[in-house]
Amino acid sequence: MSRIDDLIRNLCPDGVEFRTLEEIFETRNGYTPSKNDVEAWAGNDVPWFRMDDIRSHGRILQDATQRISKSAVKGGRTFPADSILVATSATIGEHALVRVPHLSNQRFTNLTVKDNFRGSLEIKFLFYYCFKLDEWCLKNTTTSSFSSVNMKEFKKFKFPIPPLEVQQEISRTLDQFAQLEAELEAELGEELKTRQQQYAHYRRLLIAKASQGAPLVRLHDLGTWHGGITPSKKRADFWNSPDVHWLTPKDMSSETVVSTIDYVSYQALTETALKHLPENCVAFVFRSNILRRKLPIAIIQPRVTLNQDMRALVTRNDISANYVAEVCLAQQDFLRSRFVRTDGSMAAVESKALFNHEIPVPSLRKQEQIADQLAAFRSISTDLTSSLPTEIEARRKQYEYYRDRLLTFPEKN
Repeated sequence: MSRIDDLIRNLCPDGVEFRTLEEIFETRNGYTPSKNDVEAWAGNDVPWFRMDDIRSHGRILQDATQRISKSAVKGGRTFPADSILVATSATIGEHALVRVPHLSNQRFTNLTVKDNFRGSLEIKFLFYYCFKLDEWCLKNTTTSSFSSVNMKEFKKFKFPIPPLEVQQEISRTLDQFAQLEAELEAELGEELKTRQQQYAHYRRLLIAKASQGAPLVRLHDLGTWHGGITPSKKRADFWNSPDVHWLTPKDMSSETVVSTIDYVSYQALTETALKHLPENCVAFVFRSNILRRKLPIAIIQPRVTLNQDMRALVTRNDISANYVAEVCLAQQDFLRSRFVRTDGSMAAVESKALFNHEIPVPSLRKQEQIADQLAAFRSISTDLTSSLPTEIEARRKQYEYYRDRLLTFPEKN
């Protein structure tokens, strides 16, 4: 950073000028064409950005997942290339630099540099400074039906205007940092993926070897299957006490569930059709669009109730729930491809077909041995892999620290 320090000392030793967002940028809101307008969505003319594009493709965008027709563009004016999208409602704290003419949905505000600033401002420098704008937005939101940024104050947010040579050198340096961070994250991500694949391979081999020659039993016959409901939201007394775990698809992000996000009261348990299931049941998501990507299966450690999108198996006394969960997780991709229907508006498991699926069931002693061996191996694997996300986060924090240092300027009096 010595070159940047030298440039600042030589070109702006007394600080830099700051100007407000509304002085520098023309701001326009995004919008969504009517879904009833078939012609608007029939064309493939204009990239139309949503938050999913940032999540899937990063913060420097060349194209959108969805496109709309020219006829859907209000007044024939797209957002110009090399303008910045800032999320100002719903999911706040994100932004992207878009390199092509485009539009976006209403969750974004578009920032286009005004003509009188184009010669004195580097768009990549402004893009990087928008990380500070993101932080400001997160602290200055109003909440009604969803979060939104205080737009009056948003337009007063100040950007520094150091000499163009300083902006360009900062952008070049941050580009290098970002590239190094991306390469490291990709490398660590591949390592994490490899370790997860090793564990999955070991699980399949162990189950196949240990259950060789064991009788096949339908999932339906391994115990009792239970569904669930959502108690009335109008009954506050059903929801005002964290008495009973209430399991929904959003709790199924790991292979072992130790707690739920939502709870219901004992009142709900006694006055509705909810069932309080015992510890260590095996739960499946049966209805959710997450099924388009994955069939979540987990061992549920605490006693729970279920919502209507879940099914749980309470196993017989001669069946190990942990063993059943391990076998089904080993077959997870096959089960999803074979028994999940995705042709409707909501993906769902074909329950009768899944219940007829057979798995090998050796003696209870052997089931428990398999489950214990896999638990021990998972513990080792988890210890090894837990350090990788931590290292990724540490490197990200380090990058953010240097970025913040580079983008901090004294204001000229």
